[in-house]
Amino acid sequence: MDAKEIIRSGRAVLGIELGSTRIKAVLVDDSFRPIAQGVHEWENQLVDGLWTYSTEAIWYGLQDCYVHLREDVRSRYDVEIESLAAIGVSAMMHGYMPFGKDGRILVPFRTWRNTNTGEAAARLSELFDFNIPLRWSIAHLYQAILDGEEHVASIDYLTTLAGYIHWMLTGERVIGVGDASGIMPVDSATCDYNERMVGQFDALIADRDLPWHLRDILPRSIVAGAEAGRLTERGASLLDVSGHLRPGVPMCPPEGDAGTGMVATNAVLRRTGNVSAGTSSFSMIVLEHELSRPYEVIDMVTTPDGAPVAMVHCNNCTSDLNAWVGIFREYQQLLGLDVDTDELYGRLYNAALTGDADCGGLVAYNFYSGEPVAGLTAGKPLFVRSATDRFTLANFMRAQLYAAVAVLKIGNDVLFDDEKVEVDRITGHGGLFKTPGVGQRILAAALGTPISVMETAGEGGAWGIALLAAFMVSNPTGKSLAGWLGDSVFAGATATEIAPEQAEVEGFERYLDAYRRGLAIERAAVAD
Repeated sequence: MDAKEIIRSGRAVLGIELGSTRIKAVLVDDSFRPIAQGVHEWENQLVDGLWTYSTEAIWYGLQDCYVHLREDVRSRYDVEIESLAAIGVSAMMHGYMPFGKDGRILVPFRTWRNTNTGEAAARLSELFDFNIPLRWSIAHLYQAILDGEEHVASIDYLTTLAGYIHWMLTGERVIGVGDASGIMPVDSATCDYNERMVGQFDALIADRDLPWHLRDILPRSIVAGAEAGRLTERGASLLDVSGHLRPGVPMCPPEGDAGTGMVATNAVLRRTGNVSAGTSSFSMIVLEHELSRPYEVIDMVTTPDGAPVAMVHCNNCTSDLNAWVGIFREYQQLLGLDVDTDELYGRLYNAALTGDADCGGLVAYNFYSGEPVAGLTAGKPLFVRSATDRFTLANFMRAQLYAAVAVLKIGNDVLFDDEKVEVDRITGHGGLFKTPGVGQRILAAALGTPISVMETAGEGGAWGIALLAAFMVSNPTGKSLAGWLGDSVFAGATATEIAPEQAEVEGFERYLDAYRRGLAIERAAVAD
């Protein structure tokens, strides 16, 4: 069928992802190719010292994104979206969204970006003998308990952003196992919260006399391929304010952006991995076996079908890089020149490749917020050089690109050097890879391993959750997620691979040595 008939007959699949800087909706056809999209740009707000998005901003953004999707469909195909084969919702992982019995949020959404949970994360990590990152929901919950926040006793439901949207659309309190693994530790054997740790947490807070146990307030964890509810009449009206979309559409388990990134890069098989590099960055390596011990810089999560994954998550990636490109844009405007943003990025990124492999001694720190892997609870972007360094445009831009992946390198050294983890393929996706070849080459130098980028890399997590929704309704033979992706979606897909050049690997190591020494400057800059 052509795209118009697929949409008219209700056979298209919708994926929606709420990312840090944009909400994106992607409609895919029977061959899992994107045929329409809608986008809404948004930004988090720093309110009372915490990063948040209001529920009003969440729903306005989601509805505006869907409006743009409808407009794209009507302009391309002159047809209205009345029904769909399946829907999937994804969002930035982690954070804290507690709700009372009346369904109202008890405190503003605390996003993954907040680093105020140090005491709770440290205590839970020791109790569980398992690394609990600052941004995980269980750390936020326990920190609120430690801080004596009054709302804790009123919690009826605690979920992630994806889980919240799914709940509002379906009435179901469920979560995909990948997103669940960012709430609290998951047992890959059961694809459910670790029962020992659930019991330990309940015992830890028993003296607080709270009216709930942990399992009472958490969403139920389910794996990819299972139906996770259906779009209700209320949910349809929340999503499509025009009233055209009919209820009853099956919905797949809501997932986090880490899981959708794995799906979108065909990296759910063991010994495969991916790197997502945008506002934040993270690497995901699907393990053959558990790590020998917990590491503070390694988060243990799962694929959407429950396999163990070692995740290195960095709060900061391209924000400062984008800000510097913005300065060059202003300079062009000052000269009265036409500004093509994509061309500007391309020229600056490619100029970076002509710089010295070690950036001529220049060092940049891209910390807009705290960076746990670097031991920072707060951040200030810095650019550091000495009078004798080679201060050129090429070296400056190369230092900015290196800074975008430096902390990622620090975390992955633990996996590759200490744990001897082996990986057959790492695929990159996200804004850092938009300029062909440049982000790949920088990351290959940082990690010392070949980096692939697929033609579909630009589709991102909205496409990834659309694929998970399609997997739920388009897998009659019951294949595994990896098998279905390999046979049905990525068969014949092309990718470009860039291997690291030894001189650039050595240059990055010299840069990183200076970067590590200079972290003392960053710590001084953010000290109270």
